[in-house]
Amino acid sequence: MKAIVQPGGFHFDLEADRTLLEAAEAGGIELPSSCRNGTCRTCLCKLVAGRIRYRIEWPGVSAEEKAEGWILPCVAEPEGDVTLDVPYAFAVF
Repeated sequence: MKAIVQPGGFHFDLEADRTLLEAAEAGGIELPSSCRNGTCRTCLCKLVAGRIRYRIEWPGVSAEEKAEGWILPCVAEPEGDVTLDVPYAFAVF
């Protein structure tokens, strides 16, 4: 599985048992983050394409935000290829 991060055009590999944030870090991509447990919303970003599931029952995203495609990558696991909109992402190597 693969992830694309726009607008930077970054790519990284995904694994079903890793969160999007963990996979991004392993792939040398830094996404904004802080708490890593779905409450602070620092990592909030838009899921442009693909599907995810959450590690926790109800992360800090409102029903309206979920309907608009907003996700928290710190507690989201991919169900296939994904495209994320994360303007402040950057490559570290």
